[in-house]
Amino acid sequence: MDPSTAVTTSAAISLSGFAVVIFLLLFLIARWKWHVFFALLLPIMLFGILPGVQQNNFIDAFESGFGNTLGGIGVVIVLGSIIAEALKHTGAIQVITRSMVNLVGKARMPLALTLTGFIIGIAIFSDVAFVILNPLVHSSARAMGVGIAVMSTGLVGALQLTHAIVPPTPGPLAAAALVGADIGKTIIAGSVACLFGSLAAWAWGVYFAGPRIDTQASDEFEDTAFSSENLSHLPSALSSYMPIVIPILLIGMQSIVNLTMDEGTLLRTIFGYLGWPVVALSIGVWLAYRNITSADHLQKAKDKWVEDGLRTSAMILVVTGLGGSLSAILRGTPAVDFIANLFADYGLPAILLPFVLGIIGNMITGSTTVGVITAASLSAPMLGTLGLSPEAAMLSGASGSVIIKYVNSSYFWICTSLTRLSVADAVFSYGGATLVGGVVSFAVVCTMWATGLV
Repeated sequence: MDPSTAVTTSAAISLSGFAVVIFLLLFLIARWKWHVFFALLLPIMLFGILPGVQQNNFIDAFESGFGNTLGGIGVVIVLGSIIAEALKHTGAIQVITRSMVNLVGKARMPLALTLTGFIIGIAIFSDVAFVILNPLVHSSARAMGVGIAVMSTGLVGALQLTHAIVPPTPGPLAAAALVGADIGKTIIAGSVACLFGSLAAWAWGVYFAGPRIDTQASDEFEDTAFSSENLSHLPSALSSYMPIVIPILLIGMQSIVNLTMDEGTLLRTIFGYLGWPVVALSIGVWLAYRNITSADHLQKAKDKWVEDGLRTSAMILVVTGLGGSLSAILRGTPAVDFIANLFADYGLPAILLPFVLGIIGNMITGSTTVGVITAASLSAPMLGTLGLSPEAAMLSGASGSVIIKYVNSSYFWICTSLTRLSVADAVFSYGGATLVGGVVSFAVVCTMWATGLV
């Protein structure tokens, strides 16, 4: 660490400041219900007035960390939010769900809904997706004669897993930027981890938690399952999947081509541009807008959908920027080396650190996005000392950030209220699904890290 640019050269000051930042962040959100923006900004500013902190270097680290982080990812987060708006309003989510039902059969509706959650959680915020699919959850449970927990638990877990782990969902996309992870590699490895985690959540709901919960589906949604009238004006399956799949393929292909082809080759040049997330997600927006069939939607797509996407992404943008500032500040202190060496001295697996940080951030604040961004922000400065790849660190923290969803989570209350479960049953079913899914996803990430895949 260069003393001329260090925020502080004192290990005691940096470690105490580090501890105070974390404590205040979690306390202000959990106890006083502050918005995460102020809850993160205030501790960072207080860090800057500690004795022994070089204010000039502190300010430089804050501004460069904020700007560099958003400069690489800000536009991409907005584009992803606009795609989500288009998928929601054009009916693509219903078509994707229908295709999953056709794939596994109506007799396996819990699995079909879980696989649907695995796919649309990549593009749509989990709470929005569950609200859209809730009528189908109830009508399918009544048609199959099973309890609502059997039908909904796998979906609840799968939506939350891909929402937390797989870019280009804004949270994991921001976390990947914070640690400097290759987005293509993260998408591929995160999708594998999420698939196993989602199936574990489905198994928890169908074979363990669901049969132990008596709550039945509501009669209100008895006739809402996939009638021909409901499907008459929806896009085709291919058109519904393309806004999600094509950007992911382009970003993934960029990573594969970069690994297998020499610099300067034609294909590497082409995919280097097409796989740039800004271009890939812009193509996704165009593909999503091609599904517009009504004049009303066409008018709203020009302004309202964009404005709604900007509102959705605003919180993530500012929190991501502040996370980048915090990482840059910590990188200029001895705290980074101390914590990393502590793990090494006690023989703890390096990949465990971001996982634990993700769990703490989520369980105290109730926010998966805060959990994954907090884990990435605090882990990023330590990666070199820990010997941990950016992709492994990001996926580890993201897996922890879903453990567990309970009463301090807005997503928990949305799912609980819509399915009419009691709080105790919801904690057992939905909290259990996110616990099992997160642990299994983390185990898959550990396996990929141990074998050198991430």
